[in-house]
Amino acid sequence: MILRQFTCRALITSQLYARIKRQQHFKEMAQPSSDLAAFRKIFSEANSIAIITGAGVSAESGVPTFRGEGGYWRKWQAQQLATPEAFSRNPSRVWEFYHYRREVMRTKDPNPAHLAIAKCEERLSKQGRTVTIITQNIDELHHRAGSKNILEIHGSLFQTRCMSCGHEAANYKSPICAALEGKGAPDPKTDDAEIPVQYLPRCEQTGCHGLLRPAVVWFGETLDSDILTRAEQVLDSCDLCLVVGTSSVVYPAAMFAPQVAARGVPVAEFNMENTPATQRFKFHFHGPCGTTLPPALECHESEPSNTGGLYLPIIRVLNMSSVEKN
Repeated sequence: MILRQFTCRALITSQLYARIKRQQHFKEMAQPSSDLAAFRKIFSEANSIAIITGAGVSAESGVPTFRGEGGYWRKWQAQQLATPEAFSRNPSRVWEFYHYRREVMRTKDPNPAHLAIAKCEERLSKQGRTVTIITQNIDELHHRAGSKNILEIHGSLFQTRCMSCGHEAANYKSPICAALEGKGAPDPKTDDAEIPVQYLPRCEQTGCHGLLRPAVVWFGETLDSDILTRAEQVLDSCDLCLVVGTSSVVYPAAMFAPQVAARGVPVAEFNMENTPATQRFKFHFHGPCGTTLPPALECHESEPSNTGGLYLPIIRVLNMSSVEKN
């Protein structure tokens, strides 16, 4: 798949997107359908479902996206702070930004879209069907909603990595270090805290005490090869793909669903607006994901009910016993 060609997280330009399309010889598709019944029929027959989620699904929980007009922390957008270069120049400022994001997430909850995905995953797993979430989000809302089968391709806000020893660990401290308490206000008039580097989050491994960084994939960095391989396997084998709340402008994730569509697998996009990839998909459902996704993923009439699924094998055994006696 094309994923191996684009393992570095970056914003995709319109020129690059056009060139990729030409190189891959994507087939022209008709205007995507918004026929929910037609989607539900395909959904009812799918055995391996890949759900790709982006910032839009978390935006409905009130999580700042730092994208587009007004998407700033102080006077910077995320792509100006989420880079190795920015951290090297000013680790205090970058940690203020991530401390703010961590603290914001403590006030947010999964929304109906997260919950619908988790409920769908749990229900279909009992039928021997799989649902895998491939998320660009770093907020862990899918985990909190109850989803289990999650690939976080950009990492997590609540994981840290030591710049010295490389140790990674979950970290849910609030604040993550004493010097960041009360810091990180997003107001453009707020001055940088300019915290000395020795007071920023430090590694707690014996004998290390190195500087910690957020264990997220920054712009210009490569994705975790193990997670990327697992994502490739899911996308290569899925028979239905959903794209939920993603702008399709950050690659390699921007190419995931178009590549699935290119091999003839139905792809359904759930988003507030059209994206550069919309025309490649079989379905597009316009509107808030928390409104459009739950009815799409609810139990289909062809699925066995809990009672039917539980007692049907017993009924069959009893019937067979009657036949044998006769």
